[in-house]
Amino acid sequence: MNYSVWLRGVVAAFLLIGTSDIPTTAADQPNVVIIFTDDQGYSDVGCFGAEGFETPNLDRMAAEGMKFTDFYVAQAVCGASRAALLTGCYPNRIGMLGAPSSHSNYGIHANEMLLPELVKQKGYATAMYGKWHLGHRVASLPMQHGFDDYFGLPYSNDMWPYHPTAGDRFPDLPTIEKNDIVEYNSDQTLLTSWYTERAVKFIRQNRNNPFLLYVAHSMPHVPLFVSRKHQGVSEQGTYGDVISEIDWSVGQILQTLKRCGIDEKTLVIFTSDNGPWLSYGNHAGSCRPLREGKGTTWEGGMREPCIMRWPGKIPAGTVCSELAATIDIFPTVAHLTGAEPSENKIDGKSIWPLMSGQIDAKSPHKAYFYYWGRHLQAVRSGDWKLHFPHAYRTLVGEGGKDGIPSAYKNVQTPLALFNLKNDIGETTNVATTNQNVVKELQLLADGIREQIGDSAKKMQGTEVRQPQLFD
Repeated sequence: MNYSVWLRGVVAAFLLIGTSDIPTTAADQPNVVIIFTDDQGYSDVGCFGAEGFETPNLDRMAAEGMKFTDFYVAQAVCGASRAALLTGCYPNRIGMLGAPSSHSNYGIHANEMLLPELVKQKGYATAMYGKWHLGHRVASLPMQHGFDDYFGLPYSNDMWPYHPTAGDRFPDLPTIEKNDIVEYNSDQTLLTSWYTERAVKFIRQNRNNPFLLYVAHSMPHVPLFVSRKHQGVSEQGTYGDVISEIDWSVGQILQTLKRCGIDEKTLVIFTSDNGPWLSYGNHAGSCRPLREGKGTTWEGGMREPCIMRWPGKIPAGTVCSELAATIDIFPTVAHLTGAEPSENKIDGKSIWPLMSGQIDAKSPHKAYFYYWGRHLQAVRSGDWKLHFPHAYRTLVGEGGKDGIPSAYKNVQTPLALFNLKNDIGETTNVATTNQNVVKELQLLADGIREQIGDSAKKMQGTEVRQPQLFD
């Protein structure tokens, strides 16, 4: 090989990655705001095709930033999805599966590095307001995992005595401030306002130093609640009102950043934890034109609306159709802040080339894996997605009404291949005419099975870590 040619190639690649985005001083380090909603569907934002309600603040955020059309969570269920966001790992790798409740005896392990612990290396102030869902024991709560301040619910807002179908399964639902329970069964019409007020206060208090703010809204997870000032503002009823209030919250945060003069040094990310809980009908969102919803590995369960904004860094009014995911946020923040992840293996990749609009930037993922629990149900590479045979839930008839869910039934899918570019709704199985693609995706799946397992193959995985277990 000609050494000079090789060297020029290395230099060119380095320049393409860019060094100007890597902070050299504390003043260069971006603030990071992550707004994470609960059970919001793919088309539940105006710029993603919402009907019956408007989201002017989110739409403006997209106009001033980048809309991601192919953005994924790691599992279509609350707790596992949040674990992935905060650690950069598939939940299977760290043993954080399902949706832990008051009865669960596990939580996020102390040995796992979470986003706030990552950025505290660089002197960041950190705060979280909203739904945690990584374990309710004190050792698992946010204050023990890098957050300087916390207020919110330890798990889902339906895990309380007023659940419409669970009987007496759940005890009183605590509201927690820092490590202390301050109230039980709080008025949930106030949750979105409470989280927002604390977020705004935190931004004002930390305008002169770098910070990480994580706002994890309890809504629009059922039961739906909305403050009095936002009731009746949408055509769609309560669900539309709830989304409108979340949009208001986004507006308050963006407005505060501008008023504090830190708008241009703050990365804001908006997305959700999984698709809509379709059995709740008019109290659930929509994932048009995607198939199915929460609790499935079809696109409607795991592809989410995502908007990122950072004036002067993320090009305004742009759209990214490359595959990216919540597991990528951790390594991207590490890249932007200069912080060092732990030695624990993670699955995410920095997506800064996509976010910054670099010409011809591609997804860093050769493959993306869709798990339900410990079962590997699908894999995507490029435009191709292969479902392995598995049972999944689908609605029986129409969805429920006014907070009472309808029924699901279990059905089976065979080995099925879809071209998502041509068939985003996963309607036409083209496996028989694309056997080479099927084989390639099967090989990619075998690789992740060896690492983190697959219950369908009775494989445990050789690189699986455990959660924190409690007596």
